[in-house]
Amino acid sequence: MTDFAELRERMVERQIAARGIGDPALLDAFRKVPREEFVSSEYGRQVYGDHPLPIAAGQTISQPYIVALMIEAARIAPGDRVLEVGAGSGYAAAVISRVAQQVTAIERKPELVAEARERLERLGYSNVTIVEGDGTRGWPGGAPYDAILAAASGSHIPQPLIDQLAPGGRLVMPVGGRAWVQQLVKLTKLADGRTEQENLGEVRFVPLIGEEGWSEGARQD
Repeated sequence: MTDFAELRERMVERQIAARGIGDPALLDAFRKVPREEFVSSEYGRQVYGDHPLPIAAGQTISQPYIVALMIEAARIAPGDRVLEVGAGSGYAAAVISRVAQQVTAIERKPELVAEARERLERLGYSNVTIVEGDGTRGWPGGAPYDAILAAASGSHIPQPLIDQLAPGGRLVMPVGGRAWVQQLVKLTKLADGRTEQENLGEVRFVPLIGEEGWSEGARQD
């Protein structure tokens, strides 16, 4: 019988805390969310490995450290309203929900929307709402957001996402080519509407598909 609680604690200590993520509330959130519930049981102990894993609809669940890095960079705090672009399995939204007040996670794949809704409801994450739509357009009905995280890469940060940030809001998203390596970018919206950007390093994500992102048949470059 696999001891997932032990594997989860090891993941937090060795993959996240050891790499400099020190926010106690965030580390506690990772300890509370059972990652094994968000990945196929066929992967067994691999669900707590230091790498992404496939999920349904040809998508992936991100490496735990990258999820932690993005959440910490967005400075998500109690009381925050958060938008996640690319809900996938719902794992990152579940982690965020242990810190933030309300999470809206948008996903364009109907199969993933249905699975994530069922999973999060079953596990009791009542402050997460999974919506179906074009993530590059954001979700105006829940705006403004204190933080926005995009779990897919675009050639640029879509303007609708910037528009939906509250003053002082933070957006974290990979930016670069559709394939190969991208740069993880943190954008902060100032009180006067101007923005500041910071490069957080190299990452590799699936492409952000939508009106303000890549098209389904876009060239791999």
